[in-house]
Amino acid sequence: MSKEVYNRIKAVLAEQGKTNNWLADELEMNRTTVSKWCRNEMQPRVETLFHIAKVLDIDVKELLVSSKK
Repeated sequence: MSKEVYNRIKAVLAEQGKTNNWLADELEMNRTTVSKWCRNEMQPRVETLFHIAKVLDIDVKELLVSSKK
């Protein structure tokens, strides 16, 4: 049984050549928390998703896995 994937934070960081440690520094957040988001073990709050999108200069929708196939 595979784990559900809800966010694309790790994928977007890889596409931009950035690391989760870089993101943690930019957001001034704990690296462990950001790492858990990247592994989909935990999800950021909606407000935080918008902040992540701003830091990455993308639309917030790009951070979410589509619910439609």
